[in-house]
Amino acid sequence: MQAVILAGGLGTRLRPMVSDVPKPLAPLDGRPFLDYLLASLERQGVTEAVIATGHLSAQIEAVIGTRRGRMRVRYAVEREPLGTGGALRNALSQIREFPAVALNGDTYVEIELSGMLAAHRKGRAGLTVAVREVADAGRFGRVIVEDTRIIGFEAGGASQPGMINCGVYLFDRNLLDDPSLPEKFSFEKDFLETRVAELRPLAYVASGYFIDIGVPEDYLRAQRELPSRCF
Repeated sequence: MQAVILAGGLGTRLRPMVSDVPKPLAPLDGRPFLDYLLASLERQGVTEAVIATGHLSAQIEAVIGTRRGRMRVRYAVEREPLGTGGALRNALSQIREFPAVALNGDTYVEIELSGMLAAHRKGRAGLTVAVREVADAGRFGRVIVEDTRIIGFEAGGASQPGMINCGVYLFDRNLLDDPSLPEKFSFEKDFLETRVAELRPLAYVASGYFIDIGVPEDYLRAQRELPSRCF
């Protein structure tokens, strides 16, 4: 299996704590956050990861290099911000094996990729989205699931429990082939949410550890929790 990691964001909310490196390199116990993601992918048999970079891309390449154990690492650099959708499409030019997995470079999810792949194939899905029940979905927005398929999304806001999008996707080769898509777009807002009825994404429920380091309080929590969970 091959993977795309979206690591090109500006990380503005985290800058008060991490200002000298891009967000995916935010240190946890002396180790960059991105390395935890790569280690998890390698353990699960991913053979190649393409890191989609933009902001401070040279720093990421210098720190991570071209291999992580048995896994090859390559880079798809955006010369100007393309949004998550544009960055993913740019990286797909280097992907040869499908279904492929895509994930966010600031989120760690304990998920069994082999199980997700089996569900994707059994459901004959073009797109599978990892979802998870959380106590407070207000920051992320809620995913509406019916009979294993995602049928809608609700904007975040009020503090309430619910199912959220974990930011891990399995998808087939032609997912972003539509020529009407602009060069720059959000995969979540402009593609997934607006085309949910057409896409009928399969929901794969994850129950393992989940953390998004995009805000200072969760970055501090990751510093306490993640190193003890990973090797």
